[in-house]
Order: sequence, then C-alpha cells, then structure tokens
Amino acid sequence: MTQAPVLTRDEVQNLLEKEFPQTFGENPTFVIEHVGPLSCRLRSVYDARQIRPGGTLSGPTVMALADAAIYVAILAAIGPQTLAVTTNLSCNFLRKPEPRDLLADCRLLKLGKRLAVGEVSVFSEGTTELVAHATGTYSIPPR
Repeated sequence: MTQAPVLTRDEVQNLLEKEFPQTFGENPTFVIEHVGPLSCRLRSVYDARQIRPGGTLSGPTVMALADAAIYVAILAAIGPQTLAVTTNLSCNFLRKPEPRDLLADCRLLKLGKRLAVGEVSVFSEGTTELVAHATGTYSIPPR
C-alpha cells in the first residue's frame, strides 16, 4: 500500500520558507518540485559560489541537496515535524556534476515512528546520468 503525502508540495514549501528562510525563502538554495507517496524531487539552484577547483559543483553542495531531499520527503509524509534530524548520511559520488542546477529524486525506504531511511539519486539538470547516490537516516521526535 502506498502512503499518500500528509502535506502538499506548497504546504511543505511554506513550512520550510518559515522555518529555514535562508535556504527556502527569497533567493532559495532549494526548491521543491514535487512531493509524492514517500518521495519528492528537490532542485538545488545553481550558484557560482558552489564551484570547486576543476569547474565542478562541490561535494558539500551535493550532500546538502541529498540531506534536504530526505528531510522534505519525511515532512511531506508525516507532517510538520521540523525537529526531525539527520543521524547518518552516506554519499557515493559517481561523476562530476555540471555547473548548473542539480535535481534530487528521493524515496523513503522505511518510515517508522522514530526512524526514517531514504535514498536519493542526484542528477545535473538536463542529464539522466547519476552524479551521486546517497542514503540517509533521520531520527523523528516523538509525536
């Protein structure tokens, strides 16, 4: 059985604009493109400050996107539990990300009462080849 999101894309976006205005507010770092059953798609808006030597996007940029995507998928699935926190994040960097927007497709593999586990596929906009694959675990506070 597929679990429908508790919050819509707009509801999650509004919540994050309020809680994290520096990241989701005006001139956002991340934009939620879609939320679905135990899933989401998040965009990292390109900024030249994300470039590392060699002309590629930095690893921290990719990892921040993956982490945020899992967080968005969790919030969409359980509602406004903004105190959920990352307990583990592992990322495999597969190829150089191009200096443009990144897209993260996240799906939650497990959503329990206290823990959520997600996986994220990261792509450069306009390509289908993975630039990174991440898995992460979040601790969910008691409701």
